Amino acid sequence: MGKNRSYDQSQLQQLPTTNQLVAPLHITFRDAPALSLYPIHGHAWGEFIYAFNGVMEINIEQHNYLTPPPYGIWLPPHLKHSGFNRTCVSSVTFYVHESLCTRLPQHAGTLLTSPLVNAILIHLKRDLESTNEPEYLRLLQVLLDQLHTAPLIRSYLPHSNHERLKKILDYLHQYPADQSSLAQLAFLNNMTERTLARYCQKELGMSLHEWRQRLKVIKAISMLNEGRKIESIALDLGYANASAFINMFKRWMHMTPDQFRKH
Repeated sequence: MGKNRSYDQSQLQQLPTTNQLVAPLHITFRDAPALSLYPIHGHAWGEFIYAFNGVMEINIEQHNYLTPPPYGIWLPPHLKHSGFNRTCVSSVTFYVHESLCTRLPQHAGTLLTSPLVNAILIHLKRDLESTNEPEYLRLLQVLLDQLHTAPLIRSYLPHSNHERLKKILDYLHQYPADQSSLAQLAFLNNMTERTLARYCQKELGMSLHEWRQRLKVIKAISMLNEGRKIESIALDLGYANASAFINMFKRWMHMTPDQFRKH
């Protein structure tokens, strides 16, 4: 398994949070560096967080919600949360006043948004000088309407703050191509295979094998969004060839990587 790559606070750059809503519907764009975080905070408005490039992790009560393109995370009002960027992330946050959240989910999760949402966000990012124009405000309303109809799914990749399990999860985030077996990972962290398996079921609600597969899907989605070649992604995720990677991706996403990219 090699050197552990779990992060301590001294390695992380803390980013400012928004503490005031300037309009009932408001949008901001950010480019955040790798190993940066938003400290735990909460507010009286809802947020839709969408990453153009990279994957942001939103942590709520030890559960991680990820922002894999082309989908985003919905956070209802009054929900304490923090954010973490393992890599550089270019993102947008759509703020929704509490009075406008009645038709939106009351729980956090990933919103399976339509391609129109992506198109609107890209357009708004290119036209930052028109924030007070009627057309700009109408697009924010269309964006809100799109969120009303988007299906919500709960956490795709759970997280754990259990000391020994967290070390393993952080390591796998850094080295998704690692081929160590459950027994090897357990041994290198002074556990038995059975103990590690039990921690995974208790803390993650799934086996470590399933968690690793989900992690690879998330990593693949981010790399596909960057325009990476299938063969390159397969190697970075530890697959001997592109076919094995394509089969894994199709099994989890019900479409091939190329079909996902076109969609």
